[in-house]
Amino acid sequence: MDLQALREIERLKYRYARALDTKAWIELADTMVPEATAVYGEHLSFESRDAFLNFLENTLGSHVITEHHCGHPEIDVEGDTATGVWFLADTVVVPEDGLVMRGSAYYHDRYVRGTDGLWRISHTGYERNWETVTSVADMPSFRLTSNRWSLLQQPPRAS
Repeated sequence: MDLQALREIERLKYRYARALDTKAWIELADTMVPEATAVYGEHLSFESRDAFLNFLENTLGSHVITEHHCGHPEIDVEGDTATGVWFLADTVVVPEDGLVMRGSAYYHDRYVRGTDGLWRISHTGYERNWETVTSVADMPSFRLTSNRWSLLQQPPRAS
């Protein structure tokens, strides 16, 4: 068993989740090969890293708060390729729409080790176990007390 490869792939997936949640799009791009594919459920399919990243940046940009927890990795390595199954628990808050979405899924990923020796995602995707969407109007005590991107949403002050 290649324990070094397992650890590097775990760090790759954790970096993927952190870059996604912090909107670090360049860093997120570096977790994938250019020809990476992605499939989410029945309706979302992407044939390249750029198409996938454009979708993520448009739908999960600074107007949306996300939290992705990935754990319980089941990783199999064969030379310079690997597969992985990861548990996902995620939360998405859309302040402008007053919505909170929570869900659970299992990622099914494929990885390749490049000529630079680094592992990258060649395919990612998940199918939901469950998902809920709640209106914050149904939660009278809901308050968003901190939002790292809120300053990006405010128009500039007049001088």
